Amino acid sequence: MQGMSERQYAVHVGLSRGAIQKAKAAERLVLFADGSIDAKASDVRRAETTDPSKTRKPPEPKLKPVPEAAVAAVGDTLREQGLAVPAVGGGTTYLQAKTANEVLKAQERRIRLQKLKGELVERARALSLVFRLAREVRDAWVNWPARAAALMAADLGVEPAAMQKVLEKHVRAHLDELAEVRPDFR
Repeated sequence: MQGMSERQYAVHVGLSRGAIQKAKAAERLVLFADGSIDAKASDVRRAETTDPSKTRKPPEPKLKPVPEAAVAAVGDTLREQGLAVPAVGGGTTYLQAKTANEVLKAQERRIRLQKLKGELVERARALSLVFRLAREVRDAWVNWPARAAALMAADLGVEPAAMQKVLEKHVRAHLDELAEVRPDFR
C-alpha cells in the first residue's frame, strides 16, 4: 500500500471514516493506483474543494478566567505539602490544581475530625480565654506590691510606704512591656 487507508486518513484529518468515504465518492481525494489515499495531495484538493461554510468546527470551550487569588492558593497549598509549584505567570496545570484540591479536601476533613474530637478551639474563644487569663495575671501583679511591700521593708529595715512605691513603679513598668505582646492565632 503506497498511501493511507480510509481509517488512517480519517485520523490524520480528524474526521470520521464515513466523511472520508463521502469525500472519496465525491472525488475530493487523490488516490494511488492501489486505491490508498495520497495524504498530501488529498489535503490540498480537500482545501480547494471544500466549502468553508459547510465545515463543522469544534466549539471552543468557554473557559472562565481563574482569579489570581485562586491560583495563588493552589500554589500555597502545593508548597505547604512540599510539591512542585508553577513559576509565577507559568500557569497551573490541571494535575497540580487537582492535587491541590485533593490536599485541601484532606486538610478540611482532618480539621473537621479534630473539631469533633475536641482538639480544636474556635479562635474567638481562644482569644477571649487568653485575654481573661492575661487580665487575671495583670491584676495579681498590680496588687502584689501592696501585699509584699511591708514584709520586704521589714526584712530590709526601710519604710514600708517607700518600698511599696518603688515596687509599684517597677511592676507597672514591667506590665507595660508585657502589654505590647499580642497573641497571634494564625
